[in-house]
Amino acid sequence: MRHPATLNPDDQQHLKTALAACPELNALHQHVQAFAQIMTRRNGRHLNTWVHQVRNQDLPSLKAFATGLDKDWNAVTAGLTLDWNSGMVEGTVNKIKMLKRQTYGRASLALLRKRALLT
Repeated sequence: MRHPATLNPDDQQHLKTALAACPELNALHQHVQAFAQIMTRRNGRHLNTWVHQVRNQDLPSLKAFATGLDKDWNAVTAGLTLDWNSGMVEGTVNKIKMLKRQTYGRASLALLRKRALLT
C-alpha cells in the first residue's frame, strides 16, 4: 500500500519476487502505479489514456474501477486536474452534522443554529 521506494530492502525483494511470479499482478501493479502518479501529479489529462490501457488488459477489478470513473467523468477529471477543493466546506458540513446528531429529537432548529454559530 506504500510507494515502493519507501519499502525496506526485504519488502522490496518480496515485492519483486511476487511481481515476477505473477504476470497479472505485475500488470495490476503497473496500472496502479500509473494511476497514483496521475493523482499525485494532478495529471487528469492522462486519465483517458490510462482508462484505455486498463480496458485492453484482462484485469476485471480495474475494468470495474474504470467503468465507475466513466459514470462521473467530468467530476473525476476536474478533481485530478484543478487546484480547487471543497475541504473547508466538508469540515463545516461534518461539524454541523455532528451537532445535529447530538441534539436529534431533543432540540429545535433555533437551538441547533445557535450551537452551530457558537462552535
